Amino acid sequence: MPKSRIRKKADYTPPPAKQAASIKLETRGWVAPVMLAMFVIGLAWIVVFYVTDGSLPIEALDNWNIVVGFGFIAAGFGVSTQWK
Repeated sequence: MPKSRIRKKADYTPPPAKQAASIKLETRGWVAPVMLAMFVIGLAWIVVFYVTDGSLPIEALDNWNIVVGFGFIAAGFGVSTQWK
């Protein structure tokens, strides 16, 4: 039976290093303050609702004020997905 030919692979040479200055990262400095503001607003909304026995922040919403507070908190989590 004939012998198969041995193939030599080329040696691995890593690609040249990219310059750090050529990579431009987007700055998203607005994300953290907006996220924290949404968390604080949502928490404050719920706390004010409970402390005032439902007369504040918006009395007409009744128990839906809790949903509004959690909506702000959920929006804060939504904004947090933009953080890099």
